Amino acid sequence: MQHTLEAEDLLEEEPAYDIIELFFFAYRDFVSDPDRILADYGFGRAHHRVLHFVHRQPGLTIAELLDILKITKQSLNRVLKALIDTGFVEQRTGVADRRQRLLFTTQSGQDLALRLAKLQTRRIMRALAGGPEELKLSASRFLLAMIDPGAGPASAGR
Repeated sequence: MQHTLEAEDLLEEEPAYDIIELFFFAYRDFVSDPDRILADYGFGRAHHRVLHFVHRQPGLTIAELLDILKITKQSLNRVLKALIDTGFVEQRTGVADRRQRLLFTTQSGQDLALRLAKLQTRRIMRALAGGPEELKLSASRFLLAMIDPGAGPASAGR
């Protein structure tokens, strides 16, 4: 079968290599701060994402977390098991629906999530420092525009 290019596949201008490369470097450095701390626990970025959303949304269900992260149940189970086994996340049975598993950070999980968030907040604040007041709003608008419709913060299930 031959692939046909759709109109949207054809760029009329050169690729935005400058912005693309800035994204690569910004992401590399944005995650490098937490990466160093997570490595001490034998954790990686997947653990960070799970810990972050469980911390930010106590009582999150497995289904909601899968929807937010857009990963397979198998991938989540491996990461979640490690966070539970090491005492950073706990799983509770739902009150209304006993089949549900609700996720909460333990005190250790809250402490680690906050430590990682503060590192990343420092980097963000350094980047915004000295800019005009509206820079934070502009940055937020830009990042929201980069997220597929229905896949961002509003669809996080809460």
